[in-house]
This record gives sequence, structure tokens and C-alpha cells, in this order.
Amino acid sequence: MVPPLSDDTHLESLAAQQLATAAVALRDHDALFAELGRRFDEIGSELFLVGGSVRDAILGRLGNDLDFTTNARPEAVRDALRGWADAMWETGIAFGTISASKHGVQVEITTYRTDSYDRVGRNPEVSYGDSLSDDLVRRDFRVNAMAVQVGVSGIGSFTDPLNGLADLVAGVLDTPGAPEDSFNDDPLRMLRAARFASQLGLQLTPRVDQAIREMADQINRVTAERIRAELDKLMEGSDPIAGLEVLVGTGLAEHVLPEVPAMQLEIDEHHQHKDVYTHSLTVLRQAIEREDDGPDLVLRWAALLHDIGKPATRKHEPGGGVSFHHHEVVGAKMTRKRMRALRYSKQMIEDVSRLVYLHLRFHGYGKGQWTDSAVRRYVTDAGPLLDRLNKLVRADCTTRNKRRALALQRAYDDLEARIARIQEQEDLERVRPDLDGNAIMELLGLPPGPEVGKAWKFLKELRLERGPLSRDEAEAALREWWDGQS
Repeated sequence: MVPPLSDDTHLESLAAQQLATAAVALRDHDALFAELGRRFDEIGSELFLVGGSVRDAILGRLGNDLDFTTNARPEAVRDALRGWADAMWETGIAFGTISASKHGVQVEITTYRTDSYDRVGRNPEVSYGDSLSDDLVRRDFRVNAMAVQVGVSGIGSFTDPLNGLADLVAGVLDTPGAPEDSFNDDPLRMLRAARFASQLGLQLTPRVDQAIREMADQINRVTAERIRAELDKLMEGSDPIAGLEVLVGTGLAEHVLPEVPAMQLEIDEHHQHKDVYTHSLTVLRQAIEREDDGPDLVLRWAALLHDIGKPATRKHEPGGGVSFHHHEVVGAKMTRKRMRALRYSKQMIEDVSRLVYLHLRFHGYGKGQWTDSAVRRYVTDAGPLLDRLNKLVRADCTTRNKRRALALQRAYDDLEARIARIQEQEDLERVRPDLDGNAIMELLGLPPGPEVGKAWKFLKELRLERGPLSRDEAEAALREWWDGQS
């Protein structure tokens, strides 16, 4: 529960607990802090752990990526790290950042900055500063504007000029200055606000929420690649639904994922949900519950987008019903189009759109009437996505009818048991024709070419239909098929 901001005693108590948590988290890097502190002391420069690293330490979720800021110029930072770092990168030096790694820990050290923006482009004009306070006030949110001094003895004093700790304890997200100024400087910060709702469970203050609503179209100044990176971080968060609701509620989604808010008006055919949008969020939540080893972006995106074809295929049926015939086909096309616009990799686009296309396939299973051939085709069509498809199909069961839900659960269990049995017998993951290309050419007296491919495809279909064949059976079937082609 978020404590009331007026309850100063309670806030102070919680803040003290959070700082104690941070101290424990930072202790794991004592040696590294002391080494860096000594090197910067030797060149007469300040060094502070800053931003997300301080925030995450306070939340007890500090990882091995550490952010620092300093009054030393980039060239001096580079010289200070020579002989200490296991590896060093200067790719960010134009923006004042030197990156390095030591014993598996990644560090980024950035010179104090007082950036200025023309509010037309997307990159700032970098100006170096000499003041920690000026550097902190330029940051996106107050929870990211805290710092901890690093010296020869390691961790030192805690600096929080903008009361970011109070925001963190209260569970709110606010900007250092007017949110309109912050978002005009870098519109991606609006998308970051949604990401922090997902990752950290923070709620936007009314003024931040209002500013995003009024300025949502400014996100179009940002490149697709930067938007995609933020969306992925949002989707990988502990509560992506909270982040998505910020996107939709503020109007940002209309510019970066317009297909998602478009689902709000579409009632699903079971009439069990307020709209397809609500259903899709439920499916996403249930898909996350089925993950085995951390966030699965392919599964999460497929769960969110599996029904985006419904608005375009909605049809009112006689008697008041609604149908969405072939929405999986339309949805797969829409998924490809949106993910291409966001510059996703070909593999990511193929995997997510394939799951969207296949997500209804199970519903033809009924009460187990599928032949073994149909089961083989289901497995073969899913390929390496089979496990994700099974999770998506199970997550797509959102009915409140307990009897129907139990019947679906039993059908899922039955299909998976049949898949396991056939896989064990036939090694379905590597289903191939019983004769390879060389054997086909030798048997039919063919040179390499398209005719061999047609014969191979025939044998593949035969393998799926009848299961493994002996060589004699495969050769006889191929000869019979080939004779029928002439």
C-alpha cells in the first residue's frame, strides 16, 4: 500500500528501511567502489554512483550494471580506467560516456552534463557541467536523480536534492521540473514513464499523466529503434499490464501500438469479457504465469497481439451474436506490419506472427477426434514454437464457466499427452520424408531440380499422414505418385 505523503513519520521510517536495503546491496561491490574511488581521487575528481543504480539499490534489485557520474572529462575518465578495467569501450564518448567492465561488472561513467535540446530533433547538444546538482536536475524523473558519493573508502554520503527517495517510497513517478519541459526535451521519457510503471510499480503523478495525454503525439519525433527498446523493457517488466494501461490510458499507444487500443471496442464472441483488449491483458497475465525461466518476449508479445485481427473481422450474426472469422490470419498480417514498423528482427517477427496465426488451431481438437496425422501436422506447423504455442493456447482460456474451463483443460492435457507419445515413437521434431533427395533422384532417374522438390514434398506429406514408412513402402508410394504425374 502506498503511504499518504502527509504521513511524514511513516515516510521517514520507510525511507530509513530503504536506505538500509541499499547499503546491503551496495556492500557486494565494496572492493570495486574503493578501487574506482581511489583512481578518481588521484586525478582530483569527484565520482558518484547515480540514477538507476541508486534507485535499484534502494529497491534491493541492484544488478551488475552500474552508472556513475563525475566532473572529470571523458579523456580523463578513460585514462583513470586504463590498467584497471578488463575491457573498455568508447562508443559513447561523444555523449561524455566511457564504459568498462571489471570482474563481470559493467560500469558506465558519464561526465556531468547540462544538455540542451532544440525540441525538434531527438538528440541533445551535449554540454559538460561542473556541478552534480545541475547534472541531477536534467534527469528524466526524480527517482533517477539520487546519487551516492564514491571515495577511497568506497561508498560515502547519499545525495537527494529533488526528494527522489520520497517518491520511491510513496510509489510515484514525477519529473524534476515541469513535465512538459522534460518531455519536450526528450519525448521518449513519456514511454519510459510507462516502462517504470511495469518494472517498478510506480504510479504517474497527475501532472505527469496529464502532460503525456497532451503531448503524446510528440513521441513521433523518436526513432522506431528507441521506441522498440522501451517497449521491450516494458514487456519484460514484472507487471507489463500496468505499463500497457499507461500507454493506452494516456494515448501513447495510439502512436506506437495503435492496434492495442483499437481492441477496446470489440466484444469477444464468448461475451465473457468487457472487450477484446481486457481479454488480451488477461491472456498476457496468464501466459506470464506459465513462463519457466524469466520473461519470454516472444510469448508475451504473442499473448498481447493474438486477437488484434478481431476489429477488422468483426461481423454481427443473426440473433445478436458476433463472429471474428479468420481473425488469426488477419492478426498475423497485422502483427508482421506493426513489428516491421518497430524494426524488429526477422526472426522475432516470424515467431510472434506465427504464434498469432496458430493460436486458434487447437480449437479444432474438440474431444480428441484428431487423427495422429492431425497431431503430427500441429506439431510440425508449430516447429520450435510448440512449447510457446501450448502455453499461449492454455493462457487463451479465460472463460468464467468452470465446467467449460475444466473441459478445455482436459483437452489440452490430452493433446499434450498424445504429442508426447507420438514424439517418443516417431521423433516428430525432426520429421522428414523417408527418402532423401539423393534417393529420390536415383529412384526416379531425375537430375537436381524442381521435380525433386515436388517429390520430396509429396513424401513429407505422406510421412505426416501415415507416420514412418519402411523404405520399400516409401519407394512404392513414390513410384505410384510419380506414375500419376505423367
